[in-house]
Amino acid sequence: MRFENKVVYQIYPKSFQDSNGDGWGDINGIRSRIDYLAGLGVDYLWLTPFFPSPQRDNGYDVADYRAVDPRFGTMADLEALIAEAEARGIGLMFDMVFNHTSTAHEWFQKALQGDAKYMDYYIFRDGTPDEPPTNWQSKFGGPAWEYVPALGKWYLHLFDVTQADLNWENPAVREELKDILRFWKAKGVKGFRFDVVNLISKGEFIDDKEGDGRRFYTDGPHVHEYLKELVHDSGIEGMVTVGEMSSTTIANCIRYTNPHEHELSMTFSFHHLKVDYKDGDKWSLMAPDIHALKEIFASWQEGMARGGGWNAVFWCNHDQPRVVSRFGATGRYWKASAKMLAAAIHLMRGTPYIYQGEEIGMTNADFMDIADYRDVESINYHDILRASGQSEDETMKIIGARSRDNGRTPMQWTAGESAGFTTGTPWLGVNRNHAVINVEAEREDDDSILAFYRRLIALRKEYRIIAEGSIRFLERENDEILAYERELEGEHLLVLCNFRAAEIAMPALHAAGEKLIGNYPGMAAHLRPYEVIALRWVE
Repeated sequence: MRFENKVVYQIYPKSFQDSNGDGWGDINGIRSRIDYLAGLGVDYLWLTPFFPSPQRDNGYDVADYRAVDPRFGTMADLEALIAEAEARGIGLMFDMVFNHTSTAHEWFQKALQGDAKYMDYYIFRDGTPDEPPTNWQSKFGGPAWEYVPALGKWYLHLFDVTQADLNWENPAVREELKDILRFWKAKGVKGFRFDVVNLISKGEFIDDKEGDGRRFYTDGPHVHEYLKELVHDSGIEGMVTVGEMSSTTIANCIRYTNPHEHELSMTFSFHHLKVDYKDGDKWSLMAPDIHALKEIFASWQEGMARGGGWNAVFWCNHDQPRVVSRFGATGRYWKASAKMLAAAIHLMRGTPYIYQGEEIGMTNADFMDIADYRDVESINYHDILRASGQSEDETMKIIGARSRDNGRTPMQWTAGESAGFTTGTPWLGVNRNHAVINVEAEREDDDSILAFYRRLIALRKEYRIIAEGSIRFLERENDEILAYERELEGEHLLVLCNFRAAEIAMPALHAAGEKLIGNYPGMAAHLRPYEVIALRWVE
């Protein structure tokens, strides 16, 4: 099963809907919105972690993989959500953070007590307090190693200091993780998303003379065999699975997703979301390089197709800024650009993912003070940027554009107080523009962004060419337009996307055919600002 005509909706439970007024989204909040999700037409709900956690990294620091954090509800609530979603033809996908655990996890706590069995669950290395085992850097800033005086050893944490990397070379660790998957499969869960799963197999523990260490642990030496073993032994083959891939390659993602490899259904890759990183640095701003964006899409889409791989296609998630603020517009062309960006992804080859709020055009948070942020990465980098000589204004501009909290502000349901998310004080501030951008305002509007997303989802199910067709990118040297053609058994679909806030010349491509989708009425001699057109014809 390749899930070609399916669409996944990502929920960040903490920010989706609060049911009890504590300002924190919960499982019963999701249950209260299940008919909204069914009406949208999505097939799977990916829930980011709701497991017990100190919340140092908003739940990606898991302390218990088989329980529900009481702040989100109970196991009975979760079982009811699984059943209610299934009754509407929607499957639940759970987020498995298997590269690391929270240091609050029972396994790590036993390791700290010197229990040899559990010390081997993690990556400990001998050393002195002033000399880490390698010069690798954490992805959240600072060294990737932390010294434990009581043990006289360092442990590896590629992310926050409270997220200790698991030792996948230990067969006992792999057995523990398989058993966790079996547990949730038995509960009726229909799929899994694996967090930074291409980092699970580490290579040599040596200093990196050229970078931050990632080349020694990315797509590591045993990652493919570990995934094959995990999928086979846990009995999840045939279920929808997606791997989040950090700094990966097309060749590896073909292996991860080609059905003959028996690893994953699809992969997330992030290269297209780095085209506004100046000199490759997330914390250095520049205008998006649309030519680079096009080339990345073309190479990944066409390359994965040639190798029999499958992409998860997306713009937004809980770790990314809002796409309409990033590659579109938030003023006059807010609606047009949000629709164009949606169509650009949903008409490609791959399984589309919608992140909560994307379907109504939610924007970046535009917080003015670092005290308004909750994201550990943003808070760390505020201090790093200030220490590097950036002014407070410059620093806040960068944080405002890059913070992961941009995707974590509460879902905007209504124009009312707290956007209908909670009757209490939300854990993270609500975007001020919720008075205009909200579900209630768009639900009955046939020209709304929400209606456009419903149309895109329906088209994928109606037309096999969208779900299964080949893909070929056109106008490769034209920096103003993203253009590609899909083909299936004599049927063609031409997609033209204007990424500019200006009118541009219509390319000399196939101009006849049925206009399957567009964000402006009629057809014009030029592509209007942020216009998208999809033309379908049969030979």
